Amino acid sequence: MSELHTETASQPAPETTMTLLFIDDEANILSSLKRLFRPLGYRIFTAEGGAQGLEILAQESIDLVVSDMRMPEMNGAQFLEIVRQKWPETVRILLTGYAEIGATIDAINKGQVYRYISKPWEDHDITLTIKLALQHKMLEREKLRLEGLTQQQNEELKDLNANLEEKVKARTQEVRQTMALLESAHESLKKNFITSVRVFSNLIEMRDASMVGHSRRVADLSKAIAQRMDMTDDEVQDVFIAALLLDVGKIGLSDSLLNKTFSSLNSEERDEVIQYPIKGQLVLMALDELQGAAQLIRNHRERFDGMGFPDRLAGLAIPLAARILALAKDYDACQIETSINKRLKQADAVLAIQEGRGRRYDPRVVDAFLNVIDSSATPVQTKPELKLRRIQLKPGMLLSRDLISKSGAFLLAKDYILNETLIGQIENFERLGDWLMIYVWDTE
Repeated sequence: MSELHTETASQPAPETTMTLLFIDDEANILSSLKRLFRPLGYRIFTAEGGAQGLEILAQESIDLVVSDMRMPEMNGAQFLEIVRQKWPETVRILLTGYAEIGATIDAINKGQVYRYISKPWEDHDITLTIKLALQHKMLEREKLRLEGLTQQQNEELKDLNANLEEKVKARTQEVRQTMALLESAHESLKKNFITSVRVFSNLIEMRDASMVGHSRRVADLSKAIAQRMDMTDDEVQDVFIAALLLDVGKIGLSDSLLNKTFSSLNSEERDEVIQYPIKGQLVLMALDELQGAAQLIRNHRERFDGMGFPDRLAGLAIPLAARILALAKDYDACQIETSINKRLKQADAVLAIQEGRGRRYDPRVVDAFLNVIDSSATPVQTKPELKLRRIQLKPGMLLSRDLISKSGAFLLAKDYILNETLIGQIENFERLGDWLMIYVWDTE
């Protein structure tokens, strides 16, 4: 009865030890093969027949099998055919004699052997053949591994590509929502900032009842002229803010000075008055957002012919926005009846501006002003609005105009959304005797 033998070389095995199975019914052949391959670091099994070889294959992971062709009960061709069917990844080599060519061909066809080795063998040839066969097996194994990895990656890429468009859309939507929130927050801050400036401007005008609403009207006219002259949005905003705060430097002037015409002042008083644009600039110097407006406040009393103050600038040396402010301020001022001047009709005020063309005012600004006056004579209402009393107000209504008191005081800005609290404050204001007319957008 045949015996089962297994050996591993005494020297350290490679990181991945390959396992060989030799099958031959001659014990001396098996001994020779073990002696030859023992030093090479392989794990070795031997069997003296096909049946015993199949038992080993069923129990162990065999990388390569070498089978003799001529064996009793089951020859090499039959054995290798079974191996191919049950363990196709095991490399199969046939050991045969020269006289067995027909059986060898049969084994090649049925068992699909990797190589056949003739007896007697050359030690170098057989060890090299087995080495190359195992290398081929390792390459095939690595190829299968890489193919599996590639297939997995392809599936992942396919899934990624399938979802990429949706992910991009979702991310784009998130970015748009974030940008919309930021723009909304920016607009809210900008609106609150302008409202704060208007409130401060209103406080400045409370010193003289005849001047209530003056800065607001100058701001609206200056803004319209600046837009007509194609100034940028930032420049238009600076013009608008500067107009609201033009007289901030007058806060420190006495009532006696404010109630005198400039021509009636003595030299000492004139020196004090002509400093008010500089003081106005200094009042705002700590606010970065108002630096542009502050410079315009300093320059708004300059004249195109160089006879203004405080720096005696002339012509294009005066900022364009300051040239606009000078005209708008004078146009509104001459239509206000105060203790120091008599009120002019609008037509006479327009004529006064035209007479100052090239001397007090920039001719280009005068032309833009006249265009604005002509176009404002036929206003275009872009959206319907309602004229309501306080009792008709409801939360959520949107102001279509600035809310101005009967005395001309600025209360709320256009496009402000009313709520219960504001409606209650408007009611309290009317209880003081200053009735309001409120304009809101008609949303129905």
